[in-house]
Amino acid sequence: MTPLEQLEPRDVLLGRTTHVRRTLPHKTHRMVGAWCFLDHYGPDDIKETGGMWVPPHPHTGLQTVTWLFEGLGRHTDSLGSDQLIRPGQLNVMTAAHGICHAEVSPDDAPRLLHGVQLWVVLPDADRNAVPADFVHLADLPVFESGGATVTVLMGSLAGHASSAPTFTPLVGAEVRLSAGASVELPLETGFEHAVLAVDGDVDVDGTTVERHRLAYLETGQDTLRLQSSEATTVMLLGGEPFKEEVVMWWNFIGRSHEEIVEQREEWNGAGPDDVPRRFGQVQGFPEPRLLAPPLPNTRLKSRGR
Repeated sequence: MTPLEQLEPRDVLLGRTTHVRRTLPHKTHRMVGAWCFLDHYGPDDIKETGGMWVPPHPHTGLQTVTWLFEGLGRHTDSLGSDQLIRPGQLNVMTAAHGICHAEVSPDDAPRLLHGVQLWVVLPDADRNAVPADFVHLADLPVFESGGATVTVLMGSLAGHASSAPTFTPLVGAEVRLSAGASVELPLETGFEHAVLAVDGDVDVDGTTVERHRLAYLETGQDTLRLQSSEATTVMLLGGEPFKEEVVMWWNFIGRSHEEIVEQREEWNGAGPDDVPRRFGQVQGFPEPRLLAPPLPNTRLKSRGR
């Protein structure tokens, strides 16, 4: 078996108040299947940090996947969605050709905020469709095994399938391990996988993965063994290796430098009182939208996984 590869997170400021630990994209692995972005934040005391406050910003060519372990969030977008985000409930926004949204902590949110924000890149055949209605799933498949409680967010695992929309073969699951748990989960051998140690160290196939690290598993593996001496949570992500080359810059995913330039100009070019036609507008937000930063002085290059 290939030695387990562990990816260290880097600290990134998200919006005005929230620091996140980002493990994807990483210099050695830009994606795991079609999963192309993983931010892990908290637990944060929002009475001290101010909570989540991300004004309207755009997305193209991707799905956002929001999952909370603790706390409460609120999502609003340019399609008119207004959804409270709660622990254990899946929230998926399919941006496709273009959408904008905002993410905040409501005034009545509890003190602690802890969760992950994930992106899934859309294949070329689907990325230019109209944005889809926001999907909120409060009822997800859950099963018990070896002292672990497994919730399937997207795709299927061990015969349990989520109804969340997917555009490439993939899987996403939360695994809550009780103290002393030892669980073996079946894997799709054609998938690459990754395991995020959320709130404690975890043994992944005999190797200790420290809290907040992401362990990467190559294709060809048919089982995954997880063990923990203490109660802890991990996120399991996987999918068929994504074959297309993409350009990921700021909140946009395209296929060329010119495409990203066009998307940025469409978002930034509208006046403060105008509605960017491609992306729409989040109604009633009390602050202006976030503008895209300057492009680098060099051409953006499309890259593979």
